[in-house]
Amino acid sequence: MALPLLRRMRAGKPESAVPGYDHPARTGIIDIGSNSIRLVVYEGPQRLPAVLFNEKVMAGLGRALPDTGAIDAQAMAAARSALARFAWLAREMRVTELRTVATAAVRDASNGGELLAEAVALGLDVELLSGEDEAFASGMGVLSAFPEADGIVGDLGGGSLELVRIVAGAITDRISFPLGVLRLAAIRAKGKGAMERRVAKLVRDAGWQGRGKDLPFYLVGGSWRALARLDMHLTGYPLPVIHGYSMTADELSRLTRTLAHIDRSKLKAITNLSSARLPTLNDAAALLVTLLHQLDSTVTIASSFGLREGLLFTRLSQTARREDPLISAARDEGQRIGRFAEHGDLLDAWIAPLFAAEGADLARLRHAACLLADVGWRANPEFRAERGVDIALHGNWVGIDARGRGMIAQALFTCLGGGTESPDPVGRLAPHDELALAARWGLAIRLGQRLSGGIAAPLERTRLAIDAGELHLIAPAADAGLYGEAVERRHKALAGAFSLAEGLKLVG
Repeated sequence: MALPLLRRMRAGKPESAVPGYDHPARTGIIDIGSNSIRLVVYEGPQRLPAVLFNEKVMAGLGRALPDTGAIDAQAMAAARSALARFAWLAREMRVTELRTVATAAVRDASNGGELLAEAVALGLDVELLSGEDEAFASGMGVLSAFPEADGIVGDLGGGSLELVRIVAGAITDRISFPLGVLRLAAIRAKGKGAMERRVAKLVRDAGWQGRGKDLPFYLVGGSWRALARLDMHLTGYPLPVIHGYSMTADELSRLTRTLAHIDRSKLKAITNLSSARLPTLNDAAALLVTLLHQLDSTVTIASSFGLREGLLFTRLSQTARREDPLISAARDEGQRIGRFAEHGDLLDAWIAPLFAAEGADLARLRHAACLLADVGWRANPEFRAERGVDIALHGNWVGIDARGRGMIAQALFTCLGGGTESPDPVGRLAPHDELALAARWGLAIRLGQRLSGGIAAPLERTRLAIDAGELHLIAPAADAGLYGEAVERRHKALAGAFSLAEGLKLVG
């Protein structure tokens, strides 16, 4: 079931608009969830737009539902305030398309219509998503970030849990359960094993028991991402990026036991671990362990992409959906920050003959490194290499794991003058032989940048080739002047990395 396109926002021109400034297209989503209400504004390439603004309010709309069946007065007031602010911000930011969606709490609450009426009064056109709509959007969000994913998506919200089977870029099945994190405490309060029995019955009756065997379970939702953040902290994981972080079922069981005994003050001291998620961490962990057992899945992968990203992804054409999210985002970043828009793709084509034996996975990472090769240009010369590492490791990339980030970081560190050694934590993210390969990418990029001065023509008229124990730079005789001292030094460094001699071959 395809979800409708983002709806054009009904708003006038804000008074704060700057005369003569041409604003780029911006899309926004207001997500009225059972636990939080959030506004996210996006700007940039269709396939993977950058987040321009992101704010949430922990309104707790689903907090009282298990006891009263209604949104309580405090949560309703918080929701009114959040929606008024978000509607105002969207107008002032000149969001051209805004979509407002509401999920389980508003759908199930006896007074959910009251909140919808408040939103309409603010000029918001709210779409009340069904459980299947939620599941579909969450599954599409994960597919937008993991295009080749084959597994089960679990999206844990405040009021519901969605399970989605994804394979070969498509959703094959989906279901929604009333197992939101705000409902779990009441279920567990019924006695030891109550939640396990409840989950087992729901999963069995829905025909999902054992469906995760030998498949990864993709984690979506703030409570499960908080679990991943906690595990990263406790294990000393070297890369502070949740997206793509993996935990086995055994590791999760161990984490759950630790969580039951860890002091709350220690949890509050963990950087980026939301204090608002702490009260529900134990319940979220217990549910996850139980689900993995019922589905027979043994590994989890955290996804930063979920419902909101799925709403964006569904509006794209099939052609746009098939774009590689890493390459699309890297190209946009390189064009915005670099000197010459076309240079990254040309560099990749220019150095490719030296790495012809590489498989598609490595060639893709090399391409991304070429697209980002100029990102350190405007930094202080003493810190260009560090800037490259920072962008590779901490950029908002998807479709890439920690190993891939490490290899791109190494290539950028080397091409931006940092040398061929691996700075920390790059050396802990990928095998030594792959980092050595990435350093050779960096040296090749560095030669291409110096030879061409960043412009297209020299790369289009020259090429690299390995022949008879030499790494040749082949150029027209008319371009012999390009081969200056700095170019020769970089040529020699690259040849040395291949244990070859360097040679200049002039033709024509």
